[in-house]
Amino acid sequence: MSNRILSGPLAPGATIGILGGGQLGRMLALAAARLGFKTHIYSNVADACAFQVSDAHTLARFDDERALEAFAGACALATFEFENVPDATAKFLATHVPVAPNARALAAAQDRLVEKHFLTGLGIATAPFVGVSDVGEASEAVIALGTPVVIKTRRMGYDGKGQAVARTPFDAPAAFESLHSVPAIAEAFVDFEFECSIIAARGRDGAFAAYDPPKNEHENHILRRSTVPAPLSPARVKDAFAIARHIAEALDYVGVLAVELFVAKGGTLLVNEIAPRVHNSGHWTIEACVTSQFTQHVRAIAGWPLGDPARHSDAVMENIIGAEADNWLSLAAKPAGLHLYGKREARPGRKMGHVTRLKRG
Repeated sequence: MSNRILSGPLAPGATIGILGGGQLGRMLALAAARLGFKTHIYSNVADACAFQVSDAHTLARFDDERALEAFAGACALATFEFENVPDATAKFLATHVPVAPNARALAAAQDRLVEKHFLTGLGIATAPFVGVSDVGEASEAVIALGTPVVIKTRRMGYDGKGQAVARTPFDAPAAFESLHSVPAIAEAFVDFEFECSIIAARGRDGAFAAYDPPKNEHENHILRRSTVPAPLSPARVKDAFAIARHIAEALDYVGVLAVELFVAKGGTLLVNEIAPRVHNSGHWTIEACVTSQFTQHVRAIAGWPLGDPARHSDAVMENIIGAEADNWLSLAAKPAGLHLYGKREARPGRKMGHVTRLKRG
């Protein structure tokens, strides 16, 4: 069976399927509703917060082909809100319903070693890296790359999960074993000035649009805030846009794509990771742009013209993490855009919502 292709722009009233039921799926469903679309969420999590705002939902495993086939039959096209959907799931769905972004983009982002080879194969700079499959290779990696070295699992892991630091070659075996000795990648430490990201979109017709890059700050490996504009020169912004476009075109990408960047000392841009989806560092676009990243993604996958990504205000987006969400009343009293994700349990380190403050010139 060949992959299904969208024959023309999707008309309002059609149903868009979303794989994954977290806050990104929730905000995609809300954006789709603004454009007149219905949404159907597919998740393996019983209390997925996106279920609360969708027209329909399916609770099933991602390898349940019967459930996936029924889901595909209820949707005009499908997309995903997180990159750890098995690429086999995307490939299976693509034989029943158009899927965007494509399974190739998903596979490239799911394995950090594959991702790094893909990027360097395009001539895009990254931190020096090597693959690691045992404690011996972990020690050799630290010697080859210098210290400190970050050892990361090749698959899964986000918000700092699946990572360990080796500060000497003697630390490497313990660091690798702390990751349960699964296949990993060792990356040289980057002495960077700050982190930023490019949130960009590519349409079905190849049109490209990118948002101004935010400066991203992390606490305990979790994004705390994104500030726009980032302290990048116009030339560096242009370079960052070109990197994102090169990646999107190489993947024949359709939808919103995030490219996480290190700005090294001296201004060199190094790609840290790519995310084939809407992204936490783009949440500020809801309040500060003509077209939010969520609306842009829906436009792109539906075959509509891309919206205007222009920023009309400077912005600071801050995540609401864990028990901070218990202060919802005081958060609601502040002059900011408040978004609460409807999650039942405020666990430590869990993203419960975000706020965006605007500053107009």
